[in-house]
Amino acid sequence: MKRPPAARLRALRLLIMDVDGVLTDGGIYYTESGDEGKRFDVRDGQGIVSLHAAGLSTALVTKRSSSVVTRRARELGIGEVHQGVADKRAVVVAILARHGCPPAHTCYVGDDVGDLPAMRAVGVPVAVADAVDAVRRAAVWVTRRGGGRGAVREVCDLILAARGRRQLGSAGSVPLRTRTK
Repeated sequence: MKRPPAARLRALRLLIMDVDGVLTDGGIYYTESGDEGKRFDVRDGQGIVSLHAAGLSTALVTKRSSSVVTRRARELGIGEVHQGVADKRAVVVAILARHGCPPAHTCYVGDDVGDLPAMRAVGVPVAVADAVDAVRRAAVWVTRRGGGRGAVREVCDLILAARGRRQLGSAGSVPLRTRTK
């Protein structure tokens, strides 16, 4: 599947993401005491921070609720965090209205069938590589990397590259030069 045209990516002002299976590998870890843990990729986090530096806004919309997600969002400066969401489309539409952002200027990254209504509400729906088939079919682009394994960084790098900002990473990496004596 081809990448969205650069002009479409340059127009983006808002990146909305699911959490489990997108920012995480989809696994949920429980301790003996009942605490929940999730695995996040630090490179995805750097991509999000780089988007913020370029002036884009970000939001999370997830069906589950977890204090771990709240903490990670705070660390990354993610402006809106919506947890325990049954109707992701309604929340996405409300976010767009609050930000005055048209659907064409919004990207949503998802991985499972609960993301389909939200993906249909934006101009650039993206699926992570290990998304279910229905989500992959609904996307305008599918990442090469899986959820929680650099997929979000790939999306961020692609958006930044379209804006003329080079990032180390998947969408225009810079080769390392070795130094010899």
